[in-house]
Amino acid sequence: MRNQGLGSWPARRARMTPDRVALSYRDDRRTYRDLHLRTNRLASALRGLGVRHGDRVAYLGPNHPALVETFFAAGLIGAVFVPVNTRLAAPELRHVLDDAGASVVLLGEGQDGAGLPGRHVSAFEDLVAAGSPEPIDEPVGHDDLCLIMYTSGTTGRPKGAVLTHGNLVWNAVNLLVDVPLGDDEVVLVSAPLFHIAALAQTLVPGVLKGARAILEPGFDVGRAYDLIERERVTVMFGVPAMFQFLAASPRWATADLSSLRHLLCGGAPVPEPLIRVYQDRGLTFLQGYGMTETAPGALFLGAARSVDKAGTAGVPCFFTDVRLVAADGSPARPGEPGEVHVQGPNVTPGYWRRPEETARVLSPDGWFRSGDVGVADEDGFVRISDRITDLIISGGENVYPAEVESVLYGHRAVAECAVIGVPDEKWGEVGKAIVVPRPEETVGPEELIAFLDGRLARYKIPKYVELVDELPRNGAGKLLKARIRALYG
Repeated sequence: MRNQGLGSWPARRARMTPDRVALSYRDDRRTYRDLHLRTNRLASALRGLGVRHGDRVAYLGPNHPALVETFFAAGLIGAVFVPVNTRLAAPELRHVLDDAGASVVLLGEGQDGAGLPGRHVSAFEDLVAAGSPEPIDEPVGHDDLCLIMYTSGTTGRPKGAVLTHGNLVWNAVNLLVDVPLGDDEVVLVSAPLFHIAALAQTLVPGVLKGARAILEPGFDVGRAYDLIERERVTVMFGVPAMFQFLAASPRWATADLSSLRHLLCGGAPVPEPLIRVYQDRGLTFLQGYGMTETAPGALFLGAARSVDKAGTAGVPCFFTDVRLVAADGSPARPGEPGEVHVQGPNVTPGYWRRPEETARVLSPDGWFRSGDVGVADEDGFVRISDRITDLIISGGENVYPAEVESVLYGHRAVAECAVIGVPDEKWGEVGKAIVVPRPEETVGPEELIAFLDGRLARYKIPKYVELVDELPRNGAGKLLKARIRALYG
């Protein structure tokens, strides 16, 4: 095959295990032969819509076989897949699709394309049926772009992290070095595939090994327990909040969890007490550290050290290097905080159409500056201790205060505002807006929260609003976020 990218994987897997179930969705089961044939037809149909090598194909919808087929079909013709977060508000959706320059937007279940740029295709099955079954072998290499995944922007607008086919291939190899997946795995995918961890840490390695993926449109505690017991799930990825919900359920003590082999957790700092809860249940709880820009794995704590090194994010993945850099630019010593830098074949080549932002975080020799602070112990195991940036991670979702603040400033009564993260038992962290109202205006917290509804995704809307007379600033007029957190956090 001339196609060495991920788009060729359904065909490669179909020639090895054609009758093995690849995807399950509700009562629908599709084999690897089905996945190959449908992906090929969809790729042909996309070509019929004018999509060519390098063009962007967006998908808006929850987890569904159509999302997976679109991902592989785009790769089959050398197009770039753009998974879109269904929780974004309409203005955010338009920005993402405009910025990516998506020529086609495929709409999943329950999605309305009204007001969105690009060509919308909602009759997905008609599109697949219209495609030719003739094999496609577009030349695609590991350096070709595979997907653009949008992350919240520090300047108030989401930016697209570019990942190549090679980035995703090497991330999958890294994962398989750390997690000995078999060819009989049953992988529960209930975290959204428009986030990198669900896509690259569960679905992609699963297809590589010929596993069966159970796709769920969302996470529900009772449904998760039902599937684990009935379908004998062996692998599951979740953010800490998902695992907390499972452990808090009345079913926790009596559920049959004997099939579970690997529980992968990431997307936010993992509380050590939560890790102990799962270990006490006799389950292998694996955690790591990464980000969209590293596809995502950078650090991983393997099963062998998951007990004695619990609470750390582990050591660098096999084909990835991580260094900690002190404030003066020197290597951080054990026990000394340092910014986490990552280098390897899984690291992004940069941000889509943002050369200046790329240059700020990516050195000429390929080291990515994460903006996170870690501390390594004498054995090299890294604990992520803080964030240099003001990023809030709420239930595994990234929330940048600048984005929320920019929308808040659109309210007539807001003179000044600052958004910080505060602890939350359910979501790990939630936003809190500290607002200075204009002297001539009267406004309450409920009105400000209602104002944000529809302008921001709900997970970005602060849970709390506190009205104050002034915000602390330095001599240059810059907000003192550390002081604000100390006063109001």
